[in-house]
Amino acid sequence: QVQLVESGGGLVQVGDSLRLSCAASGRSFSSYPMGWFRQAPGKDREFVTAISGSGRWTDYADSVKGRFTISRDNVKNMVYLQMNSLKPEDTAVYSCAAATTPRWPPKPYDYWGQGTQVTVSS
Repeated sequence: QVQLVESGGGLVQVGDSLRLSCAASGRSFSSYPMGWFRQAPGKDREFVTAISGSGRWTDYADSVKGRFTISRDNVKNMVYLQMNSLKPEDTAVYSCAAATTPRWPPKPYDYWGQGTQVTVSS
């Protein structure tokens, strides 16, 4: 069983930065690829970024490349999403997810957090 808890969301202005955190439970955390997803009102959930268990491999949606950075700390069981140059279209609930099958790209994601709201105001 893996529990995921996100934090760090909030209301920011266009161009601001924000860092989201995801705290994970589980003894095998370092073997789990992790991902961030987001869902805007009235839209389907979409992939944002993923990172391999070791942190060696990452993947990003085209819409966030060059602005967002995913990282992880396997000692602290944490995953982070650094978001820079935020845009109104980044407004969404952001959720982290864990894939307990250690393969790349991650599939499927087995555990999900509740999400944290990010609102970018213009």
